[in-house]
Amino acid sequence: MRRLLAILIATSMTLAAANTVEIFSWWAGDEGPALEALIEVFEAEYPGVTVDNATVTGGAGVVARAVLRTRMLGGNPPDSFQVHAGDELILSWVVANRMEDLTFLFEEEGWLDVFPQDLIDLISTPEGIWSVPVNIHRSNIMWYVPANLEAWGVEAPQTWDAFLEVCPAIQAEGVTPLALGEAWTQLHLWESVALGVLGPDRYAQLWTGELPFNDPAAVAVWERFGEVLDCTNADAAGLSWQQATDMVVDGDAAFNIMGDWAAGYMATTLQLEPGVGFGWAPSPETAGVFMVLSDSFGLPVGAPNREQAINWLRVSGSLAGQDAFNPLKGSIAPRTDSDMSLYNAYLQSAAADFASDRQVGSLAHGTVGSDPFRDNFYLALDIFLDSRNAQAAANAAFAVAQQYGLGR
Repeated sequence: MRRLLAILIATSMTLAAANTVEIFSWWAGDEGPALEALIEVFEAEYPGVTVDNATVTGGAGVVARAVLRTRMLGGNPPDSFQVHAGDELILSWVVANRMEDLTFLFEEEGWLDVFPQDLIDLISTPEGIWSVPVNIHRSNIMWYVPANLEAWGVEAPQTWDAFLEVCPAIQAEGVTPLALGEAWTQLHLWESVALGVLGPDRYAQLWTGELPFNDPAAVAVWERFGEVLDCTNADAAGLSWQQATDMVVDGDAAFNIMGDWAAGYMATTLQLEPGVGFGWAPSPETAGVFMVLSDSFGLPVGAPNREQAINWLRVSGSLAGQDAFNPLKGSIAPRTDSDMSLYNAYLQSAAADFASDRQVGSLAHGTVGSDPFRDNFYLALDIFLDSRNAQAAANAAFAVAQQYGLGR
């Protein structure tokens, strides 16, 4: 009798596990509704299968990546996990043989015909395709409230010189010119400054090693970054990206440079109308350039419920899944057949820019630069924040690149 009971218990536990798929991400809080919408599509497509929504809070996945690394190295992978397309995916997990090749899924689902080739290249090596992209985000966006700028008599600056010229006038109003948050948002700002100072060609050369990080042109990035920092809030280190965005919405700051998940936050959580409640422009000196990043899901080797993980990936790459997820997330769908009538005015403009602009990769969000390089680049950032010595920061960044490498 006891043996029969044990068998029944074991069988029920196995069946329960087979009907649960663990999805690991950092989309908690204000970014949660988009993921919940994707989960709803999945559970409608696969009734009886429950998603274990394993989120780890923390902007840009800084905390989640540390937790994931511990789990993966400890032989306890989730069924599928969020990872940035590009070097973060390839250099962290693919070269370590921790991911399954998904070429078969792309062929079965016809994704080779609906995802842009440049994006497929980001998630591929000669040996295979390693994740399913669920969105396209833009990093280099300056956000503002149109009515506030009108009241203060300023316009969204197209150059950093123009921004620095209006900075004193904004401060005279008792307003912070540029809202800033915790460390990763500072790296996010740095890369937009770098793109503006260097232009897309030389910016891209940073990630190939053709432009050394201690080159005078790279030193000039830090010098300009310091000037921009003088126009930011002193309490930046203690603020989340949402709180920095709130400063703009509340009229306590004029501008914020953040990825377009800020549009998702303002439109979905704060219920602001794009173009009225908030406005946008490319970060200064980056018009015509789209700093791209993409969130994706992969299939780790040893996924406990491989079958349902593959089904999750099918839905993540599907038209229904992507058009449910992205309008809430503040991103556009990677699929070229997406129904843009479902997307708001900002996202429609982002889709048009993505189709026409020059594309470059984001360091802060894993498109370019190895994970060890990005993690240790914060040392250069800290050196600059402490000393405001541009040459010292550039030398530190060069040393990090020499030690840890940049990318593929």
